[in-house]
Amino acid sequence: MGWSNAFGLISKDRSRPLHYRFAKKQRHTANRLIARSSLISNDPVLDPSQFSWTNALTAKWHDIRAEALAVFKHRDAIPPLREISPDHRRIMKNDSWRSFFLIGYGHREEGNLARAPKTAALIETIPGLNSAFFSILAPGAVIVPHRGVTKAIITAHLGLSVPRDRENCWMRVDNQRLHWDEGKWTVFDDTYEHEVRNDTDETRIVLLCQVERPLAPPGKWIAAGSLAYVRRSQFVTDAKRNLRDWEEVYAKSERGEL
Repeated sequence: MGWSNAFGLISKDRSRPLHYRFAKKQRHTANRLIARSSLISNDPVLDPSQFSWTNALTAKWHDIRAEALAVFKHRDAIPPLREISPDHRRIMKNDSWRSFFLIGYGHREEGNLARAPKTAALIETIPGLNSAFFSILAPGAVIVPHRGVTKAIITAHLGLSVPRDRENCWMRVDNQRLHWDEGKWTVFDDTYEHEVRNDTDETRIVLLCQVERPLAPPGKWIAAGSLAYVRRSQFVTDAKRNLRDWEEVYAKSERGEL
């Protein structure tokens, strides 16, 4: 799931640059090489204890939750992910998945970091952090089955606000059905097919972190090249610009102007 123009309708590969389409076609070969070089399990769902940084954030999860709930007071000023990345429009048909970005592909959202200073200080300690944001899933949200692009990244969710009817708020990764728990991590490889549903009347909020997979060469070199390409791409540049527009929307909401 990549970044692209937040207000355009670029959703099909033929509308993208030739080098992007070539890179996408080569991702399966790259992922096989990355998997062979992985220093951790290649299983769909991973043990959070494989990542030393998870304990520090777990110990402070109440602080993170408090900041996330403060942000959520301005929920309508938090951008739907499909507005930041039209790639997500194929998996999310409405605005029920919103994302308050702190860091995206290494790019810092300074205004948002200042709004969540305790969370910001904690995520700064995560080695190989690629992205971090409050992921907000509204009641009735459905994210259809899909796969991530690269095994260079591992996805981790820290449960912050989980519906009481947790059995009806779930994520399937490969053939495993998972539920979030407040104050606990769910870690997975998003290149396996996964889907999400919130069939409850409450909102689910997690801190979503994407971190670089621990790798040995040559997978380490391939992953570094892939991430460097994405971070310099037009899609990330456009997303950064459009997130700045949403920053102004959020600031207006804070001032009571919306």
